[in-house]
Amino acid sequence: MRLEFVIDKLTNSIENVKSGDSFPTEVSLLSLEELKKITKKNGWKFNWKSEYKEPTREIYKLTISNNPNIIQGLVSLEIKFDHVFMHLIESAPFNLGKDKAYLGVPGNLVAFACKLSFQRGFDGFLSFIAKTKLIEHYENTLGAYHFGGHLMIISNEAALKLIDKYFKN
Repeated sequence: MRLEFVIDKLTNSIENVKSGDSFPTEVSLLSLEELKKITKKNGWKFNWKSEYKEPTREIYKLTISNNPNIIQGLVSLEIKFDHVFMHLIESAPFNLGKDKAYLGVPGNLVAFACKLSFQRGFDGFLSFIAKTKLIEHYENTLGAYHFGGHLMIISNEAALKLIDKYFKN
């Protein structure tokens, strides 16, 4: 699947669109109970249930600290032999479009994936498959480089910048 997510803004956490206030976030594994609420009927675009069933993938949720019941976005990651691969990423329905509640959700999730790559000993390397029209966007916003075809790579230096932006502590 080719990914089609837009980095609306690289923020320090996530930022309320109306007030401009930033809120600290946490990333944790999505539970089976939480998965039951992540449906197309509730406005989510992707079938996260089928993604959850993939044995090599882990689904992580982004929440605001001290508010773990409202999921801001999701990312599906797979640990490969030398890097982390991002299969799917999606902002919550209320974080999409011109009336979105928060900026910075996709950037936060990508930064987490890079952080996970460091934790697993892969020096921050992250890859994903991009839609053609967004390749340049990912180069400009994430510091990713176009490896060929639709493959995008975030290397050590770009990963460190993202991690520093979102995970200062």
